[in-house]
Amino acid sequence: MDKIVFDIETKNSFADVGGQENLKALEVSVVGVYSYADDKYYCFGVDEFEKLGVLFKRTNLLVGFSSKRFDIPVLEKYFNFNLNAIPHVDLLEEVEKCYGRRVGLGVLAEANLGVGKTGHGLEAITLWNNGEIEKLKSYCLNDVKLTKDLYELIRRQGYIFIPERGSLTLTKVPIELKEEVITQSRLI
Repeated sequence: MDKIVFDIETKNSFADVGGQENLKALEVSVVGVYSYADDKYYCFGVDEFEKLGVLFKRTNLLVGFSSKRFDIPVLEKYFNFNLNAIPHVDLLEEVEKCYGRRVGLGVLAEANLGVGKTGHGLEAITLWNNGEIEKLKSYCLNDVKLTKDLYELIRRQGYIFIPERGSLTLTKVPIELKEEVITQSRLI
């Protein structure tokens, strides 16, 4: 079994599909993953989702950032098995639960890892539209790396620093990650 850190990018935006209530109408451009079993990063286009499905089926834990609210609902239509059956750690959900509000991946990465994001989601759509697929994959994999590094930091130390709005003050927020594992039979 494997543990996968993942992130998706889309071809279109909420404005293109009539708002957030039409989340599932978004189309995926690429999915970046880190496989702990392979100790390797991958980035899949839609035409490679059969390979991605193989990785997901051998996975007993997914790790993402805003992935329960965004990535999984957008991604699930591409697979003939239940992605929601795979245990899942959503770092944004954990931060919100422990801190009381949502905090962006870039903000958390800068405060805890000393590095930030290389862009934002709307830029990813522009990269897709301009045919800059390698830049799009690089952007997506950078978010996967930041998510992986934050996940490992939280697992190692049991907390994360969150900058206060409009201040240089950092708040130490304890986070206890509960990781359930599954057998493959739950995916069918």
